[in-house]
Amino acid sequence: MLVDQSVLNKYKVVRTESKHFQYASQICKMIEEAAHARGTGIAKRDRKYIVNKMKQGQAVIALDHNAEVAGFCYIETWQHGKYAVNSGLIVAPKHRKSGLAKRIKSKAFELSRKKYPNAKLFGLTTSLAVMKINSDLGYRPVTFSELTDDDAFWSGCQSCVNYDILQRMNRKHCLCTGMLFDPNKKMTATKSKLKMSTLQKYERWLRYKRHVLLRKIKSRKLFS
Repeated sequence: MLVDQSVLNKYKVVRTESKHFQYASQICKMIEEAAHARGTGIAKRDRKYIVNKMKQGQAVIALDHNAEVAGFCYIETWQHGKYAVNSGLIVAPKHRKSGLAKRIKSKAFELSRKKYPNAKLFGLTTSLAVMKINSDLGYRPVTFSELTDDDAFWSGCQSCVNYDILQRMNRKHCLCTGMLFDPNKKMTATKSKLKMSTLQKYERWLRYKRHVLLRKIKSRKLFS
């Protein structure tokens, strides 16, 4: 995957170490503010949780030229390492639209593949930009039935404002789209970027999904 040289020069994106603990509280605040602004599912995390991920080397941090935190992402595993997720992808507002999110996600993906080479990597997103990044890495949209059935994972959605929709849909559908990278399947999309027509299809799909699901929820509420 090609990365803009200016992004390479401006930011340092690395696997976390103990020296990064100092950024944990700020990262928690960034995640909380992003969740509030988007109104969708970034699970809230406390400082202890973030520090633990850093300590385990299961996180990626981006620092700018002033050694200030610019972005972050961490790894979670489910069903004894059968599934892995790159969670909490966040970029500070002033560093957005710079290509940094793509670089952080790529680094987290690389780390996940190294630590858990046989794991299926998946994610949930309502963001077209994240879907584009995931697709470039070889993820494909899937139904929720192809994701982990670990209750601990799904309980993490409780902090999302759309959790009620997930429950009402019996955990089969939500406003998020599930995406999966299966290391056991060869996918040509890994080496080729999405065409614009595909992106437009994704965008239409997200709009359609929101419209249909919200209509179903409204109907169920009226007749409940």
